[in-house]
Amino acid sequence: MGTFHVGCKVENHVNRNRTVRLAKALVDTGSEYTWVPSKKLEKIGVEREKKDMRFAMANGQVITRSVGFAILRVANAFTIDEVVFAEPGDQTLLGARTLEGLNLVVDAARKKLVAAGPLPAA
Repeated sequence: MGTFHVGCKVENHVNRNRTVRLAKALVDTGSEYTWVPSKKLEKIGVEREKKDMRFAMANGQVITRSVGFAILRVANAFTIDEVVFAEPGDQTLLGARTLEGLNLVVDAARKKLVAAGPLPAA
């Protein structure tokens, strides 16, 4: 499939005036969560709501990180989601849960995100 990056805006979900831009987030459908550098989340006042959550890395290593809540925007789409406080050395990732909330899917041929279309309903 190949990899690609997108720009993303992250907002404090309580005070939407507190924002930060991510110039490049790796689109990673293999990661459940979105990973944002801790310093950027702290800068906009995102709180660590869940501490010591365990994550299995691609190499099999298990690590712990904190998680908070933020609003994420890509182009005209936005959603609120849990975000991981990424530490130095961690990648900045746009994960599968956020993509689903944004209602965007990967167009692998064009290496871009596109609208997923109507949401399924019961």
